[in-house]
Amino acid sequence: MDRNNAVRVISRDTRDILGEGPLWSPIHRTLLWVDIFAPAIWRLDLASGAVQSWEAPERIGWVVEREARDDLLVGLKSGFASLCLEPFGLERIGDPEPDRPDNRLNDAKVDASGRLWAGTMSDKGGEKTGSLYRLDPDLCWSRHDEGYEITNGPTFSPDGNTIYHTDTAARTVFAFDLDPAGNLSNKRVFLRFDAAWGYPDGMTTDAQGGIWIAHWGGARISRFLPDGRLDRVIPLPTSNITSVAFAGDGLDRMFVTSASLGCEGETHAGALFEVDAGVVGLPTPRFKG
Repeated sequence: MDRNNAVRVISRDTRDILGEGPLWSPIHRTLLWVDIFAPAIWRLDLASGAVQSWEAPERIGWVVEREARDDLLVGLKSGFASLCLEPFGLERIGDPEPDRPDNRLNDAKVDASGRLWAGTMSDKGGEKTGSLYRLDPDLCWSRHDEGYEITNGPTFSPDGNTIYHTDTAARTVFAFDLDPAGNLSNKRVFLRFDAAWGYPDGMTTDAQGGIWIAHWGGARISRFLPDGRLDRVIPLPTSNITSVAFAGDGLDRMFVTSASLGCEGETHAGALFEVDAGVVGLPTPRFKG
């Protein structure tokens, strides 16, 4: 790994077109992430540094682990699916938007109750056809918000009572109250990005309640306090930063994905970075279905 103050570049021969969705697997002690446009799934073994990749059958927005099965739940252009990496096999679950063929699943997280929250967006761009869905352990889904151009996030407060969700194109991060039954209420603006910051992309939450946000077009990640105040900025050596996740046995290692899309001339565009965040993250819940 190349060292640059608090930022380390994970060395590998390829660079992601659109890296996204970093996920820590405490069982396998690996970091998973995707390249949406390749499309591909990546896995980094934290102990050995070994990196593996698998070609995805279509554009893939995210992967999460399942509690009841030793495979992954994934978000594809065509909808939700189960995916086994070794041996590679795909089992389709369903498409939440068969009436919107230009849409795809873009970003997702599992809440403390084991439910998945996932956003959709149009691949054509400029259309507010994106929605926020909840996928329950019985594999039934429901729509809980809509009118997004580019959905991103989501992430949750440490007590699980707040969900944060982003419309990247609008430079706006929203907050909702989340009740134990999985219902949303009290939608409000958590923060709006200044134009100089770029656009808010993927997010995660640390154990103190700080919200870490990747800046697309902003060459940085930032930590915001629960009241929306900017607390810390960590610059990164490429423009399009896409998402962030805590990893490691102590959840004290932060990994950041990026994209080469739109900044092909930058040396580290599309790289995976490790960052010394100085705080620890929250455990990674698994989907209970």
